[in-house]
Amino acid sequence: MTPPWTARVLTLFPEMFPGPLGHSLTGRALEQGLWRLQVRDIRDVATDRHRTVDDTPAGGGAGMVMRADIAAAAIDAAGGELPVIYLSPRGRRFDQARARALAAGPGVTLLCGRFEGVDERVLQARAVEEVSLGDFVLTGGEIAAMALIDATVRLIGGVLGNADSTVEESFAGGLLEFPHYTRPTEWEGLRIPEVLLSGHHGRIAEWRRSQAERLTKERRPDLWRAYLAQAGKKDRAGEAELSDAHTTAATGGQRKDEGDEPDR
Repeated sequence: MTPPWTARVLTLFPEMFPGPLGHSLTGRALEQGLWRLQVRDIRDVATDRHRTVDDTPAGGGAGMVMRADIAAAAIDAAGGELPVIYLSPRGRRFDQARARALAAGPGVTLLCGRFEGVDERVLQARAVEEVSLGDFVLTGGEIAAMALIDATVRLIGGVLGNADSTVEESFAGGLLEFPHYTRPTEWEGLRIPEVLLSGHHGRIAEWRRSQAERLTKERRPDLWRAYLAQAGKKDRAGEAELSDAHTTAATGGQRKDEGDEPDR
């Protein structure tokens, strides 16, 4: 029998896990055995009585660096059947495509750094992939590891109640997700766009696609360019004009005119 998707976390703070991963959908899936979490304390491979894992930077400088021999021992003890990722602000930016690729595999070993980072030699010697969540710095890799695990686990079959949720969400088709609304129909003078109340599935799908394109173009020009390139389209200056439907969503809904009939 094939073992479930496995997240193997190497950390100096094992008590941080499962944390939020033990709640809601990921927590339920963990209890059901749809994925498994293995947390290893890096200090367990330390060789001195103080369980030392770091030392001062070669060449001088602030902070401490995790030693290559310690990090390598932790990686080796974890086993070599899973790809190893080091959470680092200098790594390749994590995205939905990488999450899908990881979800399709057997799992991942995540090395959570602290201090000033990890000795470069272990990253080279153990073919460790560096991954970043974005252009910012955290105090350690644990929170980033949780985010990566959550983004990946939710793509595993059976974790989400509705599999279509992963089809229509942001990045699934190269676009940001369209706006969502729910009852009440009117709130603080703002109405749900009428097309969403029409029951016309074709018009609704068209509206959602147009909104996803508008939001992507406005907020993520990089994604918009990639989307156009993939679709073989060319952006035109005239596309800057928004339709009435675009304007409605951009303002969060449609303000009710004084002459409108109240909802019943």
